[in-house]
Amino acid sequence: MATAGKERSRVLVIGGTGYIGRYIVAASAREGHPTTVLVRDPAPADPAKAAVLQGFRESGATLVKGDLYDHESLVAAIKSADVVISAVGYAQLADQIRIISAIKEAGNVKRFFPSEYGNDVDRVHAVEPVKSVYATKARIRRAIEAEGIPYTYVSSNFFAGRFLPSLAQAWIKGLPTDKVIILGDGNVKGVFATEEDVGTYTIKAVDDPRTLNKILYLRPPSNILSHNELVSLWEKKVGKTFERVYIPEDEVLNKIQESPAPLNVVLTINHSVWVKGDHTNFDIEPSFGVEATELYPDVKYTTVDEYLNRFL
Repeated sequence: MATAGKERSRVLVIGGTGYIGRYIVAASAREGHPTTVLVRDPAPADPAKAAVLQGFRESGATLVKGDLYDHESLVAAIKSADVVISAVGYAQLADQIRIISAIKEAGNVKRFFPSEYGNDVDRVHAVEPVKSVYATKARIRRAIEAEGIPYTYVSSNFFAGRFLPSLAQAWIKGLPTDKVIILGDGNVKGVFATEEDVGTYTIKAVDDPRTLNKILYLRPPSNILSHNELVSLWEKKVGKTFERVYIPEDEVLNKIQESPAPLNVVLTINHSVWVKGDHTNFDIEPSFGVEATELYPDVKYTTVDEYLNRFL
């Protein structure tokens, strides 16, 4: 734990304007880390992006001009940080090899967090198209380990903001009105975490020796639910019963085959979690992992129960 008077590590976030990156930047600044965000253009024409960057500045974060594809600027940015956190999007996952080589050249980084924030890619049973994405993340892990770079991998499972607005249904947008689509038998447990909590726990791990060279799992006890349990929770809130339509695995696999992107990706992630049990079908062993809510009992995480109240 960061003790009183101990300097907090300087954090560089790459991919800070992305979906999860902005929560990581916010948490880093809030937790008192000198925080830098690598940006290609500090004054973008896109007003939405400009507003995000302005928010970063107001939170106390510093913007540094640089690019994943410009080695010199990347090395310079990394030299001014102790910890590098990548939150690059899925098209740039393989290019994190560039971050690894810049970290090696800079020679000063105490910890690297590659872009993960989903299933533990070393313990998945996913089919294509997601299988290749997970394989890319796993390759980045092996490259980090081969170079001897100190790391933490964050496995945060389902983002609440992505999956709860549809009650974690695979190809349905919005909350159920009469029936709920459930993959498999609905009894396999998945794990949810809000994006804010993912940011908070990621930053808590930055200076914690217990998370060094480990996978940090987010398994908040109140947020480990089967699909059936999730539906029952919602039914209780709205005082209504929905028809549950169960889709057997062979039908799920066919649907993945015939669905266009990005639907096939969403379906594949749901198949991995709700049919194969990839969030909860293994125990976290001290040899490779630690669990965030056990390490940081002081963090009051948002429960699925509380989150669903937003939709009432």
